[in-house]
Amino acid sequence: MKATRISLTALATLMCACSPALVRVKPYERGNLARPVMTESLDPLEKAMTEHAYFSREASFGGGGVGGGGCGCN
Repeated sequence: MKATRISLTALATLMCACSPALVRVKPYERGNLARPVMTESLDPLEKAMTEHAYFSREASFGGGGVGGGGCGCN
């Protein structure tokens, strides 16, 4: 019984050590991740239009900071 508990504890520790959530970004790699190409949308107008269309259709979602719902009366 005690050996099983120790084995499970060791296995859990090993699994946590192999977790992808523990990946560290090196300081010299942060510049690559901060490039404008890595943004969600390169064109701010396209992003605004897409968000407007999405939030206009999703009345139950809210509006993402925009007044009104999906009725188009905002």
